[in-house]
Amino acid sequence: MSVRHALLALLTPESKHGLHLKQCFETYTGEIWPLNVGQVYSTLRRLERDGLVVSDAEGSDTRQRLYELTADGRAELDRWFADTPIDVTPPRDELVIKVLVAIAVPGPDPTRVIDQHRAALVARMQGVTKLKLHDDGIATAMVADAELFRLEAAVRWLDAVEARLARGERMEPVPSTTPESEVEREMLER
Repeated sequence: MSVRHALLALLTPESKHGLHLKQCFETYTGEIWPLNVGQVYSTLRRLERDGLVVSDAEGSDTRQRLYELTADGRAELDRWFADTPIDVTPPRDELVIKVLVAIAVPGPDPTRVIDQHRAALVARMQGVTKLKLHDDGIATAMVADAELFRLEAAVRWLDAVEARLARGERMEPVPSTTPESEVEREMLER
């Protein structure tokens, strides 16, 4: 989540104080991701340093300042909205790593690891659903939907892994490497 870019976007309709930006961010994201006010002001200082925002009071207390988007800030924001990053390699996911290692190494029971994580994911889904039902705000509903879809995908992945294991699919052990040259062997011995 790019707090930096979200703050830039929140400055597009009008100038705002840092505390107002914090309140807008939390309201527009369904109050799911609370922002520390210190994070807001440190981000605003960096944005100002980078020429993406200006404030109305250079030397005064940062909490008193009114921040405004600059032309460079608008250009940066336009680039952010236009950018559609698709990771070439998937981001590292602790759950995926944990399950793969549990399958690969002796000791942990992969089925138990899968079951524990599935139960935790389902409990989290129930909590998010409860939050969604008790808050009729559209921002909360959209953030809750995104989280539910993400959690559901993780549960489905665990189901697929479990099905592979039930079919007897296993990972091949990684053979130990041997140095390809005398120089590599010497380097490894040091």
